[in-house]
Parts: sequence; structure tokens; C-alpha cells
Amino acid sequence: MNTKLAKFIDHTLLKPEATSEQIEALCKEAKEYGFASVCINPCRVKLASELLRDTDVKVCTVVGFPLGATTPEVKAFEAANAVENGASEVDMVMNIGAMKEKDYDLVERDIRAVVEAVAGKAVVKVILENCLLEKDEIKKACEICVKAGADFVKTSTGFNKSGATVEDVKLMKEAVKDKAGVKAAGGIRDMVTAKAMIEAGASRLGTSSSIKIVSEMED
Repeated sequence: MNTKLAKFIDHTLLKPEATSEQIEALCKEAKEYGFASVCINPCRVKLASELLRDTDVKVCTVVGFPLGATTPEVKAFEAANAVENGASEVDMVMNIGAMKEKDYDLVERDIRAVVEAVAGKAVVKVILENCLLEKDEIKKACEICVKAGADFVKTSTGFNKSGATVEDVKLMKEAVKDKAGVKAAGGIRDMVTAKAMIEAGASRLGTSSSIKIVSEMED
């Protein structure tokens, strides 16, 4: 088992039809393989936090997911509620429409609301949804995320037209430098892709193919 690679991975199950039984299996796998976290929908946070108590596997959830179109106040409440239920990492979706129309104040306020809502209690990763942005917009969004106090920038929800690319991960890493981490997510289904994302600058990977990836490292 490749425990070094496993520590890069958020073992993910965000399908709306996911059941309690599937979440229980996900948590069991995360413990067995030593993944960094499980990434699940907010309604499953309490269950996962109970199942992962006394382990070093973190509970990660999503906020404003998958559209990013709720208000800063709603995102802040959702994030705080998730932390109350046991989450220690929050992946929020940026206000993409505001970014497209260059309302940078709203983009920053939206992110800062979540950062402040969980201050000192959870890591905040901001999902940019790169497939909907131009390259200059990705760079600008990364700069705003750093300014707003986010811990990570993240490529994608995995629910839109495309996911992470090596090119985008390199661009994001260059934009944030050492001021934030980069999480690559969406379409990472094998060891070759996973390694390419890490080499490009990703320090965390979101994938539902986690076991396949670490198993390929053993072959």
C-alpha cells in the first residue's frame, strides 16, 4: 500500500444518491488505506466524524456546492454548521458569476465569509471551477483566494464539463506560490494522472478512484 501517495488524497463521494451504507464503506476504506480525508456532502458529516473519531483521517465537506451561487451569508452558515458537526476541512465553491463579471469585491467577501466562519477550526479550500474560467480569470481568482485567507485553491467540482488539467494546476501553483496549497479534482482516475498533478504542484487530490490509484502504485 502506498501510504505516501494516500496522504495526498481526499477519498471522495459526493453523489447525491450516496447512502449511509456507502459513507460507512468510504470511511472504512479511508482508515484502511490512510487517505488524508473523506470528502462528503454536508448531511453526512456527523456520521463520518463519528466513524472516523480517534483516527487521523479528516472529514472534508463541500459548501455552496456545486454551483457556488448562494450568498456569502448562506455559505458562512453552511460552513459553520459543518464544523459543528465534525468537519475539519471545507471545500467551498467560489461565486463564479461574480468572477466572470469582475465583481472582485463580492468574490473576496464570499470567500472571506467562509474563512471567518470557521477561523481556526477548519481548512478552507476554494473551488474555482476552472472549466468555466479563462486563464487570466484563474490567476486573478487565485490571488483573491490568498487575499481572503483561503488555505487552498481547487480546480473543479467534478460536476461540470471538465475537471483538473496539469496546465491549470501549474498556473494555480504559480499564482499562489507558497501562500496556499493547490487541490486538483475532477477526472483523476489513475496513478499516471495523479502523479502528473502532484508534479505540477498539487498537494492534495480529490478523487473517487482513490483505491485504484494507490493500488496501481503497488504494481
